[in-house]
Amino acid sequence: MKEAISSIPTVVILIVLFMISAQTGAKEMTGEEVTFGRKLGNCLACHMIPGGSLPGTIGPPLFAMKERFPNKADLRKQIWDATIKNPYSIMPPFGKHQILTENQIDQITDFIYSK
Repeated sequence: MKEAISSIPTVVILIVLFMISAQTGAKEMTGEEVTFGRKLGNCLACHMIPGGSLPGTIGPPLFAMKERFPNKADLRKQIWDATIKNPYSIMPPFGKHQILTENQIDQITDFIYSK
């Protein structure tokens, strides 16, 4: 029992060191990577976006976004929680349900707004 208890600090230190090295080695993803990435935004599952391949057709195509959303903050609100404007929206509330971080939502907003 004493051996098991004394090895706990060693295990904790190893876990912390692993986490620090994993975080320092991780590179910041681009807005395109977050938008197109299947593990994050996965916007292509539902939308056609210029530069993306194999788009879905459930949601509207995402182009001419500056004309459709003259106020960029409105586009961000739509990505954060589409059910605010349309309670029956099938778009996941990425911010409200913390599916994406605030930074990732900003990255997607910036990327989509440039299309």
